[in-house]
Amino acid sequence: MEVLGKLTALLQQALETREPEINLLDSFVDHWKGITNYYIETTDEYRPVKDTDIPWRLKQMLDILVYEEQQQQLQQEDTGPCMEYLLQHKVMETLCTLGKAEYPPGMIQQVLVFFTKVLSQVQKPLLHIINVYRPVQKLIALCGLPSSQTEKEEAHFMFVVCSRVKKDPNILSFILEMRSAVCCVPLLNMQMVTGSERERERVPSTYRVVQHAMESLVLLVSGAPEDTGRLLLETSPLCQLLSQRLCDLYKLIPCTLDPSDLQMQQAVQWRDLFNHQRTEESPSSPDSGHVTRFFCWLDFCDHLITHAPIVLSAQMARSLHNQWLTGVVQPQLLQMSEAGVLVHTTLLSCIARHTHSSALLGELILFLLGDDTEPEQRSDNHTHTLRYSLIQNCDHISDEISIATLRLFEELLQKPDKRILSNLALRNLERRCYATPMSSGVSMEERQGGAAESDVPEESEELEEDPFFSDALFSESEFGGVEPLSSRPCPPVNMPQAESVNSFLCLVPQEAKTSQHVPGTGYDTYVHDAYKMFKETSALCIDWGWPENILHSDMQPSAEFYEGHFLHVLFNRLGRILEQPYELNLQVTSVLSRISLFPHPHLHEYLLDPFLSLSPGGRSLFSALVRVIGELMQRIEHIPNISNKLVHIRKQLMGQEDETLVDHVTLLRGVIVLEEFCKELAAIAFIKLPTEAQ
Repeated sequence: MEVLGKLTALLQQALETREPEINLLDSFVDHWKGITNYYIETTDEYRPVKDTDIPWRLKQMLDILVYEEQQQQLQQEDTGPCMEYLLQHKVMETLCTLGKAEYPPGMIQQVLVFFTKVLSQVQKPLLHIINVYRPVQKLIALCGLPSSQTEKEEAHFMFVVCSRVKKDPNILSFILEMRSAVCCVPLLNMQMVTGSERERERVPSTYRVVQHAMESLVLLVSGAPEDTGRLLLETSPLCQLLSQRLCDLYKLIPCTLDPSDLQMQQAVQWRDLFNHQRTEESPSSPDSGHVTRFFCWLDFCDHLITHAPIVLSAQMARSLHNQWLTGVVQPQLLQMSEAGVLVHTTLLSCIARHTHSSALLGELILFLLGDDTEPEQRSDNHTHTLRYSLIQNCDHISDEISIATLRLFEELLQKPDKRILSNLALRNLERRCYATPMSSGVSMEERQGGAAESDVPEESEELEEDPFFSDALFSESEFGGVEPLSSRPCPPVNMPQAESVNSFLCLVPQEAKTSQHVPGTGYDTYVHDAYKMFKETSALCIDWGWPENILHSDMQPSAEFYEGHFLHVLFNRLGRILEQPYELNLQVTSVLSRISLFPHPHLHEYLLDPFLSLSPGGRSLFSALVRVIGELMQRIEHIPNISNKLVHIRKQLMGQEDETLVDHVTLLRGVIVLEEFCKELAAIAFIKLPTEAQ
């Protein structure tokens, strides 16, 4: 018992002699007073803050606040005494004033670090408290100033603020309460991003700073409610600054770039900008760096518009339309220099390919094509100057400009917006003025067999007797087992609905065909490709509300049907397929094939129905091809050994034989493109047939 008593006494003594508990509030206040006393006692105004104990004391104050909050959470208590002291004595307000005065030198950096860590490490929401959001507002006003030496700390600070806003969008109204201030969040980020290239080169870490700034903006607008978007729109120059930066980057792209290199421009994301700078200290070409930075910024704008509230995204897209597209791009597209037009048309094609947000795509379409919905008239050449100029450039004296412009329209036709095809073609076909009254209410099946009374010339009878017409043409072996629209094998096509397929396949005379002489160039390859592209195109326009069947209008056809400026130019180009360069012919036929894939009944009838009875003066895709075939038959009569020459040219184009000088090479290449185009149209017509007709 005596031993037990001694042990108890020793334990009691140990408890009585333990260190007294540290009073967190007293320690917090001591550190704060140590900071304020420095300003009373110091006599050296030029002593850097890093040579004082201020950074250490601020670090201790932060640690106390974090520790106190952890203890409060364990005890399920509310705000601790240290946080209460911070708020009641306006500690953050005072620190912001000291930072603005930059006394001692470098104080703004310490204040930014302290604010950043308080907002990020203290879990309790603070930005709705007046003694927090007011100094935060003032500190934002101190960021992004010219010749700033604290860009890294500013970016981290803004990133934390935006992260807090992302968690609770309602606090944005507190931060942007001072509507007259230009110190709002977006302006800060934009000022940092729009720094000169020379300044960025002097500061190696600037691109990491810019990355934080851009990520802050993404956090701020992504998924924000409409009220937040409206507030940002009303209190910040975000839209103007985004547009101005894009304008500046676009202007840096020189007209000396190789259009073929631009055409191969791969898709980039805005974060690639920073990877590009880290991995390529010396880019292979300064021009390529300008192109990369432009498309990275375009992707950033596109990303913001995609994820921003509707009211904000719409205004951002309109601002890009007015400042960039109309103010900068349009003059370049309408300039007199062919080299400049070529580069900027190619750039525009890449821009269309890299545009994904519906709002920005809508503004791009409005910029390029206008908003007219009524059928075109031949005299409507200048109702939308840029649209007319671009379509006219498809028939430019420069083949390179024609090809680049056709590629632009092909890119547009792959975008998910019904206004594109409606503007270019459908608005002229909706009333079916292309058909004679005898065609109204008459189906394709009822019209077939009477092609001799339509616009098809007399030689069509000879084509129908061509031995290449046979039931075996569409046998299962020809398709290689492909099942375009049904799960059953493709039977021989000998029913009326499929005569259109035969018509396209037999347009080219037998002596001008070469597919049968070169393995792997059969019609079945086009069926595979057409089926895939038709599925993609159908998915693209599934929600466009198009009719499933032809709409028979009561209106009488006009005195002269006009297919519209776009199809008019394409048909003219198609009519010169025997005289044009090979690459140009490929692009013309590619655009026409793309249009033919769309499942609108009027478009299908106008482009793929060979038995359509056209209105006076009208022409269709098939009738344009018939005229080309007529010219072809006249010209090949004067070329000896035509079949062998065509086979040789085909093998050259496929890389199976070396290139040698051959007479009439442009004509021969045109014949091969014509044959392939007819096979492609036949494949498209086939996969668009009703299932029971296959």
